[in-house]
Amino acid sequence: MAIARFPSIVLDCPDPHALAAFYGALLDWKVEPEEDWVDVRSEHQCLSFQQVQDYRAPVWPGQDVPQQMHLDVVVDDLDAGEAAVLELGATKHEHQPGTTFRVFLDPAGHPFCLCLS
Repeated sequence: MAIARFPSIVLDCPDPHALAAFYGALLDWKVEPEEDWVDVRSEHQCLSFQQVQDYRAPVWPGQDVPQQMHLDVVVDDLDAGEAAVLELGATKHEHQPGTTFRVFLDPAGHPFCLCLS
């Protein structure tokens, strides 16, 4: 018997509403805001965003401030995916170590990758 229905990944950030809006638009999931916490949900998946005072963005690929976690988002077309996430407010990272994926930073500085399906 399962104890939980699905896991939720929680990302620390300075502004949970702004970051949830970014991921809600990126994934086309429902945004469910509270005061300093926001959930972004699909039917069986959830990303949560919590406000943290004095938040420090990860520094990737260095480890001065470790990335703590990252998301891989699978896309059919890297160029189209890149254009879409840049329009949503992501930044393309200068360090691109592969050819089948691209590394970006979300608006709060968390690394995430677009990966070919």
